[in-house]
Amino acid sequence: MGLFGSKQNVEDLLYDAISMMDKNQPKMAIALFNKVLKQDSENVSALFNKGLALNQRKKYSDAVTCFDKLIEINPKDSQAFNNKGIAMAEMGNIQDAAECYDKAIEADPKNAASYFNKGVLLDKLQEREEAIEFLDKAISIEPRKPNAMVYKGIVLGKMKKHEEALNCFQNVCKKYPKNQDAFFQKGIQLAELGQHEKALKVFDEILEKFKDNVNVIYAKSRSKAALGMYPESLELLKLAVSKSPKVIRGWAKDEKIFEKLYENHQFRKIVKL
Repeated sequence: MGLFGSKQNVEDLLYDAISMMDKNQPKMAIALFNKVLKQDSENVSALFNKGLALNQRKKYSDAVTCFDKLIEINPKDSQAFNNKGIAMAEMGNIQDAAECYDKAIEADPKNAASYFNKGVLLDKLQEREEAIEFLDKAISIEPRKPNAMVYKGIVLGKMKKHEEALNCFQNVCKKYPKNQDAFFQKGIQLAELGQHEKALKVFDEILEKFKDNVNVIYAKSRSKAALGMYPESLELLKLAVSKSPKVIRGWAKDEKIFEKLYENHQFRKIVKL
């Protein structure tokens, strides 16, 4: 009777903890997962979800402990390796993170998330040709999910392959018309290709819904400057700086499009040249 009651209690606690995760309350969820693990130290659901919650709370070292326990229980736990890799990457342990993603893929060659995460890691290491290969693999496994497609477009943009990047984002926008990240990046690539009028149409459409988006405001300022519309560009730049001073000033100082404004008093005042 007592054993049945204990098991039932664990199930109830797990249900409540996962509900807390769904409500974006990881701290409360962790407390409940700890109660489960006090009764059943090898409860894989509690260990895995506790690890996810710890990652969410940026307690990466504690998350690694959870995932290591899962790997000890099952040395072929692909998801444990993948999420351990995420924690390792966040802690700056790049080599360990890469090894975790490789082990996740080895354990489950269809683990699209691990291919995606390895692609992101390789991009950060500026190994972009190889990053594209891993992102393509993620796309082939889960062709209906847009995240790898969007990131591939971003990597292509960094490689100055702007036509390919634009094509990538246009495909995502066609399949997922509400994907604002892809739509914004489409505007960025149009601007990179010198098609600033088209880019501005994209930015204006986004700003109708998200009028305070500082990245879009800055991007619009860039395109206005490229078209020689300096008063409008400067007003937008001033607005962007008011929302994120340090970041926008840093971007503007390194932006070639603004070179013709380097001697402009208003520009120099806005970016503190």
